[in-house]
Amino acid sequence: MDLNLKDRRVLVSGGSRGIGRAIVECFLAEGAQVEFCARSTEGVQQAQQAFGPRATGTAVDVTSSGQMQEWVAAAASRLGGVDIIIPNVSALAAGGDPEVWRKAFDTDLMGTVSMVQAALPWLKKSASASVVLISSVAGREVDMFAEPYGVMKAALIHYGKTLSERHAVDGIRVNTVSPGNVYFSDGVWGDIERNQPELFAKCLASNPLGRMATPQEVANATVFLASDAASFTTGTNLLVDGGLTKGVQF
Repeated sequence: MDLNLKDRRVLVSGGSRGIGRAIVECFLAEGAQVEFCARSTEGVQQAQQAFGPRATGTAVDVTSSGQMQEWVAAAASRLGGVDIIIPNVSALAAGGDPEVWRKAFDTDLMGTVSMVQAALPWLKKSASASVVLISSVAGREVDMFAEPYGVMKAALIHYGKTLSERHAVDGIRVNTVSPGNVYFSDGVWGDIERNQPELFAKCLASNPLGRMATPQEVANATVFLASDAASFTTGTNLLVDGGLTKGVQF
């Protein structure tokens, strides 16, 4: 299937590692031009070397709306416009402390809102505009990451649906991907595997397919929804969870 992504102009936040890195790699494999950001300058530089010349990285604090606006504007200028954005950064915050809630709100929710708002003027000029938000199964069902992580991820699903209704008239499709357990060695599940092996084994066993997802599997779904192959799909929340969630979607 030809996803028709050659030379599409793509922005990805949190693109230096994990799911975000896999998303960047997948777009590059399809011939797109990618601008990505992450908080760590060192991480951005290392990823930049691995990605090659069709990707450009910038160190950005997504909790700063000013930095986000500057990055999006500069990226759009370098690319000559924007066709696709993937807001992907998460604080992975857990706990009841108000500061933890604020970190989750500023990163997961407002980091996404700032990126969308900064990119909208460019997306409205695109003939194939698409936004894919990255939520989580924790935004759909109560689990060990229920708050504040799950609360913010639930808000992103609602935000995505709202955007899809509001901007259909502008020709902008907006969808959400909700991954289940995604394993990579320097991610949260790699950390749990090393430091809480009993908890890791219990969570692993809850996956009906007998394993956790790879970042590439989440990237595949994300890039598909962003592409012309999903040209009549907007406002959906696509679970990539290996059957982890039990609720029926209507």
